[in-house]
Amino acid sequence: MKIIDLSQPLYDGMDAYPGDPEVHIKQIHTLNKEGWRLRYLQFSTHIGTHADALAHMDSKGVTIDNIPINKFIGQTVLVKPSDTFPKEVGLAFRDVILGLDLFKKIVESKPLFVIVGDKCDFELEMERKLLQAGILTMAGLVNMDKLPRNKPFMFYGVPLKIKDGDGSPIRAFAVIEKKVPSTSHALRQSTVTKRALGF
Repeated sequence: MKIIDLSQPLYDGMDAYPGDPEVHIKQIHTLNKEGWRLRYLQFSTHIGTHADALAHMDSKGVTIDNIPINKFIGQTVLVKPSDTFPKEVGLAFRDVILGLDLFKKIVESKPLFVIVGDKCDFELEMERKLLQAGILTMAGLVNMDKLPRNKPFMFYGVPLKIKDGDGSPIRAFAVIEKKVPSTSHALRQSTVTKRALGF
């Protein structure tokens, strides 16, 4: 089994999306003075590697604290826009801009969620339509060049439970088995795992 960390580090002064608040991470307690370390964090709900709640762009959408944890976990496949998308798995895109021309194709594949790397992004209206269609989106992932192409892997991207949150930073990672199973086998295994976990 191999684990690939897909998360950006969070640090003071890191780049934020244009128009979003600056990132401030300051140490306010120290070992020498208080006897412990404590930092103050200030950043938006969509900083770095993050998940978007359906409420991010939909007035009737569900907030991040009301989305079940299992919705951020699932078998996922790294694809290109020209590929035939597998059905009912997470779809991962590495280095493309996802526009409305792909909306129908993505929706027809009934994805668990759509995730994109830090060199990839959604056009604004594409992201809006996906969220309005009930499809979770996660963005800002790194190390996606280490993921297998068109081979399923297990993705985890669980957010903080922010009350009424429109999004949240996530610690995203992929679990890749040494012998990568076929998509059909992986889906069966995913179903068994979900049942065992009570999802």
